[in-house]
Amino acid sequence: MNIRVSQSPEGQPRRRIALLYGGRSAEHEVSVVSARSVMEALDPARFEVVPVAITREGAWLVSRSSPLELTAPAGRLPAVDAEGTALAVRPDPGAPSPLVPGTTVTPGATGAAPAEVVGSVDVVFPLLHGPFGEDGTVQGLLELADLPYVGSGVLASALAMDKAMAKVVCEQAGLEQVPHLVVHERAWLADPAPVTAEVDRRLGWPAFVKPARLGSSIGISKATGPGDLDRAMRQAFAHDAKVLVERAVVARELECGVIGLDDPQASVVGEIVPAHDFYDFEAKYLDESKLLIPAPVPDDVAARVQAVALAAWKALDCEGLARVDCFYEEATGRVLLNEVNTIPGFTPKSMFPLLWQASGIPYPELIARLVDLALARHSRRKG
Repeated sequence: MNIRVSQSPEGQPRRRIALLYGGRSAEHEVSVVSARSVMEALDPARFEVVPVAITREGAWLVSRSSPLELTAPAGRLPAVDAEGTALAVRPDPGAPSPLVPGTTVTPGATGAAPAEVVGSVDVVFPLLHGPFGEDGTVQGLLELADLPYVGSGVLASALAMDKAMAKVVCEQAGLEQVPHLVVHERAWLADPAPVTAEVDRRLGWPAFVKPARLGSSIGISKATGPGDLDRAMRQAFAHDAKVLVERAVVARELECGVIGLDDPQASVVGEIVPAHDFYDFEAKYLDESKLLIPAPVPDDVAARVQAVALAAWKALDCEGLARVDCFYEEATGRVLLNEVNTIPGFTPKSMFPLLWQASGIPYPELIARLVDLALARHSRRKG
C-alpha cells in the first residue's frame, strides 16, 4: 500500500494518522467499531488515515480489509481481519517511518508476499480499549518510538486502567467513591470464606463484582448474596486476576467528557438509562440503552459532576481526552466518582462523542482537536 501526501484545498499537506484498532483485550470488537466510526467521521480534506490493525494475538499489520469494510453477524461485533502486511515499530529517527513493513500475513498460506510501503505518519490515534492498549503499554511503545499520539501518557493510562489503583489516587485527592474491596484471585482460591465475610460486613448485598483492569462492562455481574459471590468472582477472574467488589448503590449514572492538556474543559453531563438491570456489555453495545444528553438533573448537580470529572482528570494526570463516570444518589444528593476512561468508546452509541456534540463540538472537529492536542503535547515535550 503506497500512501502519498496529498494537498488540502488550502494547499496545506493533510495530516496522516495511524489509527490503531483491534488489540489483544476482550474489548477487541468494540475497538474495531470505534475505528470504523472515526474513519467515517474524519474529513478527507484534512486527514489521511493509515488503519493499523492489531490482531487478538498481538500482531500489527495493515489489514487486507479496513475497519469500514468489516461486518459481523447480527447480535455480534466485527473483529480484525488477520490477513495483511505485518508491521513493526522502530524507534529510528533516521528512518522514513517508524512503522516498518514486513511480510504479508496470510493465515494458512506458505511463503511471504513482498512488503508494502507504509510511509510516514504525523500522529498515532490508539483506539485500543482495555489491556494492551489503554493501560500504558502501547503508550510506552509510542514514547520509545518518539511518535506523537492521542490521549494520556503512560502513568495516567496505567492508573486509570487499573480501577483499584485509580481509587487509591482519587481517594487521596479527596474524591468520594463507592465503598469497595480489592480481591486477588490467589486469596479467593485459597480461602473464599474470609473474603465473603468481609464483603458481607463492609459492603452488604447486593454487590457488584468486576475485573479491575478491563472496560466495556465485560466480566461484571451482580452478586445478590453470599451464595452468589463465587459465580460472580469466577466470571470476573476469567478476565483479570484482580477484582473489585463494590457496594451496589441506588443511584443514577452520569457521565462527563473532558479534553485538553493543562487547562482541561468539561462537556455537558449525560445520563445512562440501562436497557438491563445494570449497564452491562449487551446494554452498552447490542441493546438499546437510553443516553440522555443533557442529563435531566438540576444545574448544581451537573456542575458538581463536571467538578468531579476535572478533579479526577487532574489527580490521575490525564491528557488529551477522558470520559469520567459518576453516580448521583438522589436520596442523599451525593455525587460519587465511579471511574475514568482514558480511551472512551467512539462508536455511534458512545457517550463521549455525543457529549461533545451536545457541547458544540461535532464529531469531526472533536477528532481534529484531539490530534492537535497530541501534536502540541509532543512538541512541548521535545522542546
